[in-house]
Amino acid sequence: METLVPSLSTLIEIAVAPVFLLAGIAGFLNVMSGRLGRITDRVRSAEKDMNRLTDISQNGRLHREIILLWRRVKLINWSIGFCTASAVMVCGVIMSLFAGEIWQVKLNELVITLFILAMLLLISALLLFLAEVKLATATIRVTRTIK
Repeated sequence: METLVPSLSTLIEIAVAPVFLLAGIAGFLNVMSGRLGRITDRVRSAEKDMNRLTDISQNGRLHREIILLWRRVKLINWSIGFCTASAVMVCGVIMSLFAGEIWQVKLNELVITLFILAMLLLISALLLFLAEVKLATATIRVTRTIK
């Protein structure tokens, strides 16, 4: 039992970095879900306004805004999906570290593969998030120039 304690403490030290990464991903998911909520609220509001208005030019403006908002929804949904998949991969890294130690199996290649996948998914999520932010900025410019 004595040999397990130093090994376990070392393993916990190694697992701390992926756990912090997981906490960062969770914070990012929180930001994105908040943005998704605001976009959804704006879509509902614009659709209500569009049904209420009779002015064709105003309806056209709202229609264009709704189309842009739905593009934003799709981007942020994909970003959330990639970010969640990244978090699952990080959980796999942590599980593999402990499982390898418990079963005395070398899972180095699995850990490395899962970590690389996690990073690729996180990079994809960040790029999609950037695209959504750029589209949000474009939406502001479009609605400002149309009024």
